Amino acid sequence: MAGLKTEIVQERPFASLEGEALLNLLRTSDCLNRAFHLKTRDWGVTSTQYNVLRILRGAQPDGLTCSAIGSRMITAEPDITRLLARLKVLKLIRQQRDRQDRRLLWTQISETGLALLEEMDPVILRLPGELLGHLEKAELAELIRLLELARRRNEEPQALPSCSGEAAGEHKESSGQAG
Repeated sequence: MAGLKTEIVQERPFASLEGEALLNLLRTSDCLNRAFHLKTRDWGVTSTQYNVLRILRGAQPDGLTCSAIGSRMITAEPDITRLLARLKVLKLIRQQRDRQDRRLLWTQISETGLALLEEMDPVILRLPGELLGHLEKAELAELIRLLELARRRNEEPQALPSCSGEAAGEHKESSGQAG
């Protein structure tokens, strides 16, 4: 297997070992993301849409608010409102306003969404083995440990996305209201 320098046709040495490690991590993440996306697109959904459906299946029957979905996402999604709107057009989710607080919009997975996940499950459940099955169990455990260690150092409470697409705490200049 070629090293990262060969893959990206870089002739000069990396500026630091940390820089090389970071670029390797980003390159690997992109590679695995593309492989995952290739599997989900066969069903007409993106990997991000699949992730939302998976989250909502786990939150049955109550569903979740927009910000709760955002906090559970694997990758940050700045505009959850638009993402949910696309899923609603596909009839994979349903939404309703909270009876006590009309500002809250609850989202549940629909029967169509559940059927889609049930169809996808056999393929998606095999995917981790296809992508990482060449690693030994001890290597996988070490990889998990190192990734969690790297993330812990850089994990700050993320600004939760709002249903307006802004991070919580940001505000629109024109309205002066928080998002």
